[in-house]
Amino acid sequence: MSAAPGSPYVVGLTGGIGSGKSAAAAVFHELGAAIVDTDLIAHRLTAPGGAAMAAIEAAFGAGVVADDGALNRPAMRALAFEDSAARKRLEAILHPMIRDESERQCRAATAPYAILAVPLLIESGAYRERVARLCVVDCPEDVQVARVMARSGLDARQVRAIMAAQASRATRLAAADDVVDNAGSLEALRTQVARLHRDYLARAAKGPVL
Repeated sequence: MSAAPGSPYVVGLTGGIGSGKSAAAAVFHELGAAIVDTDLIAHRLTAPGGAAMAAIEAAFGAGVVADDGALNRPAMRALAFEDSAARKRLEAILHPMIRDESERQCRAATAPYAILAVPLLIESGAYRERVARLCVVDCPEDVQVARVMARSGLDARQVRAIMAAQASRATRLAAADDVVDNAGSLEALRTQVARLHRDYLARAAKGPVL
């Protein structure tokens, strides 16, 4: 049932901050999908000794490098949110590296299909071309705000500022092939993901798409 190595069936998974992408990805993984998480790739690139750190320090200076050599995330986040040019410079460094590594991981996947989890998949058109289906994890914006405040310590204004920098809920839903409604319980999420998993297995069994 597995797609041939090098040409896997790939499903894009996205959603706004606090929507529950990670919870959905965890259930897909439990059911047997390979998970390629661009957030995890970005963290590895910016860890101590990470492949992106030399270029980031050259672009922004030692102030964005923590004592252990990793990215100083609070400093970089403050700089990027205050200065759109700085954010674009950071993206120009990280995004090509993330795309290359995520593509490598997708092609190396041996599961029946791969979930490519990309927080800003809608905003980054290049990823849409790489996936056979686009699955959006969705919930009301007030739920997003409450979840992020509970886990991060950010206030509502800060959370809504992050949301404003992302694609709108309407834009994500308009782009979706499949939608997971994550406004309810974990059990409701599991039921929806299980249904999609069966569908993706059937689609993958027909042969590689990419």
